[in-house]
Amino acid sequence: MVILCLFCFNFFHISFEMEMQLPPHEGDVLSVVDMHTGGEPLRIVLGGYPEVKGDSVLSKRRYVREHLDHLRRLLMFEPRGHYDMYGALIVDSEVPEAHLGVLFMHNEGYSTMCGHAVIALGRFAVDYKLVKEPQSPETQVNIHCPCGLVRAFVEYSEGKSGAVRFLSVPAFVFATDVTVTVEGFGEVTVDISYGGAFYAFVDAQRFGLDVTKSRTRDLVDAATAVTKAVKSQVKLHHPTSDDLAFLYGTILTDGKDEYSPEPTANVCVFAEAQVDRSPTGSGVTARVALQHHKGLIQLNQTRTFQSGATRSQFTGRAVEETRCGDFKAVVVEVAGRAFYTGVSRFVQEPEDKLMHGFLLK
Repeated sequence: MVILCLFCFNFFHISFEMEMQLPPHEGDVLSVVDMHTGGEPLRIVLGGYPEVKGDSVLSKRRYVREHLDHLRRLLMFEPRGHYDMYGALIVDSEVPEAHLGVLFMHNEGYSTMCGHAVIALGRFAVDYKLVKEPQSPETQVNIHCPCGLVRAFVEYSEGKSGAVRFLSVPAFVFATDVTVTVEGFGEVTVDISYGGAFYAFVDAQRFGLDVTKSRTRDLVDAATAVTKAVKSQVKLHHPTSDDLAFLYGTILTDGKDEYSPEPTANVCVFAEAQVDRSPTGSGVTARVALQHHKGLIQLNQTRTFQSGATRSQFTGRAVEETRCGDFKAVVVEVAGRAFYTGVSRFVQEPEDKLMHGFLLK
């Protein structure tokens, strides 16, 4: 028995040291690096996508939506992903100073901005040599998102990357105290703010909920109902592009909007009832813009934002006043940490009837 066990141990030890071989398959292999920021996943596509056509990042976003959406479903949906998976496809940028362009993907489609992804992509760009000569103590990484150029700053020392902060595109308040009729809840007052994407904000107490204690299902139901109401009753517009003029989701807060050194918590429900595990980078951007607009936070006052789902934290502060079209706006700095979780190569077998993925709610 002892001899057999030693044999088994040595056999499996040798086997795991061998290079992993791909099984028989047809079609392209999709290679990815997986990370998470504050618990929110990010699946970065390394290879396997065909050419993404378009002369701008926004036009590339339209192209993948119209021609390559089956690959989003393959990577985001089960069995390779899950309902709340999030992804990033690196593309060429038309902006000369950009180190990379990126398209964001999720369970419904393609977002225009994602702060947790920017934090992860900052580390990734340094570690995977997309920035040729990293600098200490910080390396700047210019990431061209569909909403515009975002500048990330990655801690870098002795060959290792660390925490990341980024400066947002101009963030602004679209409207405050908007009353919408929400199915199951009656009239609800919301604020709508933009941080690279539009969000509706409402205190969770309006629904008798607590963002850190209530059941996730109840929070999702309330936020989804608000999103549906705002989409049907409020027409959004963005000063620079109609592609940006849509409500991405609803953020339920703990109502603690006035400046405090204590963390304030929120839960973001976006896309098709997808729950962000992090405090939501673009959501923090929009929320800081909203607090500044209301005079509740001043320039360079740093606030800590906590995820109601995982208790992970980002910091955010308004660093500069600016404009976006006719809107008074601010540039917001958001900071957090991202971590690697693994690498994968995904294959497709033509006999697999579930090859293109599925979702269970």
